Amino acid sequence: MTKQQYEKWSAPFRRNEKALKGLTYLNRGMTALVFAAYPLLLLYLFVTESKKCFPCVLIPAVSFVLVSLFRRWYSAGRPYELLDITPLIPKDTRGKSFPSRHVFSVFIIGMTFFYVKRTLGLAVFFIGILTAFVRVIGGVHFPKDVAAGAALGVLFGLAYYIL
Repeated sequence: MTKQQYEKWSAPFRRNEKALKGLTYLNRGMTALVFAAYPLLLLYLFVTESKKCFPCVLIPAVSFVLVSLFRRWYSAGRPYELLDITPLIPKDTRGKSFPSRHVFSVFIIGMTFFYVKRTLGLAVFFIGILTAFVRVIGGVHFPKDVAAGAALGVLFGLAYYIL
């Protein structure tokens, strides 16, 4: 992504205050929705299928820690650092852009939902795709960051839940 590409992609949101507010609310809302739904899933599993509860806690937690450690070590710059842009989503973190941990988290939680009930997993994946879009348009991640976050979430889920 270049500065010119970002400016083109984000222009409709910069020109329209309602669209910009919508993008901001979407960013917060989708994150809150997924992170509220996850404990509800765990509670459901604890009550109905307690054997599945432990791996559904452990796999996302261990995966999250591994991704976080890699991000800290690799510490790729963010678009607003490298392209000299003002992000639509207010953020001032330095580095730790690759992979997107927001997108990774939605996709590993999506894999957890998919493991329990496929239709719910697909709904969470849709939210993950929207989250990836918002994080790029918001100027806090490059497309490669969100693609890697999604891929790692799915791969960790496949490795532990499906295989």
